[in-house]
Amino acid sequence: MADEPTGNLDSETSEKIYGLFRMLNKNGLSLIIVTHNMDLAGLANRVVRLRDGKIALN
Repeated sequence: MADEPTGNLDSETSEKIYGLFRMLNKNGLSLIIVTHNMDLAGLANRVVRLRDGKIALN
């Protein structure tokens, strides 16, 4: 589980974190990432959005 894993990082370090997450997932690890970073969310196989504390259906 990662909460805003790239929140205060420079772009180069963020890319390294993205790569680590991709490698871990490719090797069978499931990840839960909480983020406002839509670039990071866009890399996910599945995105669940919350709105006002509830799962948003769209």
